[in-house]
Amino acid sequence: MDTERAPVAAPTAAMFDEDHASRSLGIELLEAGNGTALTRMPVTADMVNGHAIAHGGYVFLLADTAFACACNSHGPVTVAASAQITFLAPAHEGDLLYARAIERHRRGRGGLYDTTVFRDHPTTEVVAEFRGHSRSLEPRKDRES
Repeated sequence: MDTERAPVAAPTAAMFDEDHASRSLGIELLEAGNGTALTRMPVTADMVNGHAIAHGGYVFLLADTAFACACNSHGPVTVAASAQITFLAPAHEGDLLYARAIERHRRGRGGLYDTTVFRDHPTTEVVAEFRGHSRSLEPRKDRES
């Protein structure tokens, strides 16, 4: 993947700017809009478990970040209602992981998103598949204008 980035939807950019958890791990938001997003994270020595592979929690967090960016690209504040991941291949220190989230269905306040985590480039070996269910929050009465 080249270093040029696609546009990022304004609601997603604002949310990601405040996502200290993801950003502290080196996760980058490469693109987001229309229910899709692409994120990237280097696997560092601090992310490796006792089996010399990336801890699954970090892989989940990368996928969850892409999911959050995709479901928030429409504008309303949206959170995860549930998510699950299937690990398909190990990641190792030095790998560069990408997560691409794609909206599969959105109706009312709910949505369904699939996120694929790839090693080194978004067209190579699949490391994990993640499915997330989203829920848009209703505006709080004390915050309405």
